[in-house]
Amino acid sequence: MHETNWYALYTFPRAEKKIKERLEEMGKETYLPLHRSPRVWSDRIKIIDKPLFPSYIFVHCREAELQLILRAVYGVMRIVYYCGKPAIIPPREIDAIRQFLEQAAEHPLCEGEEVEILTGSFKHVSGKIKKIRKKYLILYIEALGSMVSVDLTKVARVNRLK
Repeated sequence: MHETNWYALYTFPRAEKKIKERLEEMGKETYLPLHRSPRVWSDRIKIIDKPLFPSYIFVHCREAELQLILRAVYGVMRIVYYCGKPAIIPPREIDAIRQFLEQAAEHPLCEGEEVEILTGSFKHVSGKIKKIRKKYLILYIEALGSMVSVDLTKVARVNRLK
């Protein structure tokens, strides 16, 4: 019997969820790491699940099945290769991604953390959390030198690269 491994597939943009469905219909084990992110429209904000790695999905199968998947699953553009062979993703890497996403989902906003206001007259203004209440935050906005109260659902964590 041939060994199964995790492989990465490159997909059409924004087609990851559909490809996951198609692969699962074929009986393949898949992993599409998703993270929750606020999506802002002019009239509302909605929390949506977005792929952690846009245009990529992981599939657990035999190497011989990859070409069939490439031909049979609409939306799969190519197999990710490394050193001339389909790139094998070690199971510990898949587990590490799962663990990272679980920990990130459990991490609530904290006092001192920087957030960005998503709507209203302070849209795109960021501030530091001074107090956290049940439904709102008290933010210190440095540019104004003052505190403001903001609905908890109208802010997003600012991801600063250190």
